[in-house]
Amino acid sequence: MKIPGFPGNKNKRATKPDRKSKSLIPQMKDWQPWVRQVMDWTVTSGSVLLCLLMLPTRLPGMELLGIGPNWVLIWVVAWSVKRSVFLGALAGIILGLLQDAMTAPNPTHAVSLGIVGMLTSLIQKQRFIQEDFISIALIVFGMAILSDTIFALQLSLMSGNCGDYCLRKVEGIWTYYQRVALASAILSSLWGPVLYYPLNRWWQQVKLIHNS
Repeated sequence: MKIPGFPGNKNKRATKPDRKSKSLIPQMKDWQPWVRQVMDWTVTSGSVLLCLLMLPTRLPGMELLGIGPNWVLIWVVAWSVKRSVFLGALAGIILGLLQDAMTAPNPTHAVSLGIVGMLTSLIQKQRFIQEDFISIALIVFGMAILSDTIFALQLSLMSGNCGDYCLRKVEGIWTYYQRVALASAILSSLWGPVLYYPLNRWWQQVKLIHNS
């Protein structure tokens, strides 16, 4: 039994108005080359400045045992993961020196962050690691452990050799940095993708337009 339809509705499809979202700013490919370059420098340098300012900040949900995420290390990983070894190491050294300017030059963060940038660049993500939430979090976790270990090693070497006192001091350093490294690695791995994805998306768009 067929239910009769309403007159005038036979073979009639509901049509939706063709609405196209109009952006308030022109597409990036329509920008002047110098404008894109200035915007790229602004986004990159602005994100570095934001990470440096976030280091001493302790917001709710961003603290574990008094330790916050290592935002500078997250930025170095985000920058280095798709760049050459030289650019990764250079970015790590520069950001390490900037972090030293905010804290103390001895021991320096440039060594640990330079090694982090170099090793991250050596990871061939196209073959071994898929680019998703988990992979970025795992990279940040491992590099945070490595960075804090190198920093603790520098402190141990600076303690010198003065008998039992220095030995106890070195043991205290490693005991303390075991807790620091674990807490920093956990928080950094959780917040790493939050910083990585918007930066990576921006850099990919700039690269695609530059190569087109």
